[in-house]
Amino acid sequence: MKKAVLASGNAHKVHEIGIILRDFDITLETMKDAGFEGDIEENGTTFEENSLIKAEAVMRAIGAEVTLADDSGLEVDALNGAPGVYSARYAGEGCNYEDNNDKLLEALTDVPYEKRTATFVTVITYLTASGEKIVARGEVKGHIGFERKGGNGFGYDPLFIVDDMDKTYAEMNDEEKSSLSHRAEALKILKLELAKR
Repeated sequence: MKKAVLASGNAHKVHEIGIILRDFDITLETMKDAGFEGDIEENGTTFEENSLIKAEAVMRAIGAEVTLADDSGLEVDALNGAPGVYSARYAGEGCNYEDNNDKLLEALTDVPYEKRTATFVTVITYLTASGEKIVARGEVKGHIGFERKGGNGFGYDPLFIVDDMDKTYAEMNDEEKSSLSHRAEALKILKLELAKR
């Protein structure tokens, strides 16, 4: 059985991605469990670049047979795609989810609902030591609400209204969100690409 290392310490991501990889006889562990120490500088300008930077950094550092990394964020059309790759630090270094949501609401003051369109994006990069690379991009369309709604989820979940559901991610239960999330969409694509090999 192959072992893959995820360029993240997020247990939720390990669980979600690990379920997919089990179908291909691959077990997944976090980079910390694999012995990776330190931070990775995400200085790319796209989700694809940052995802690749993370996957390559972990592979170089610990010589893993397979590495995976994901990069996610929110692109708001009225803000020319912002916060984009800066989604996690939109309100500045050391900010938290509430700070980011406050800044987003302020940036969209006086923007009508029909122009508050947005896309949640996840890009997952799968690398092997032999040079194989798969890049899977998942997207979900929606709108940014005028106020926070719901108590589930994190990040921009209380503001992002999924078009097909007409409610925020934070108003959904875990099953609904996992089936409709941008990460779930990227994982579906990754699974299809792995099945071709």
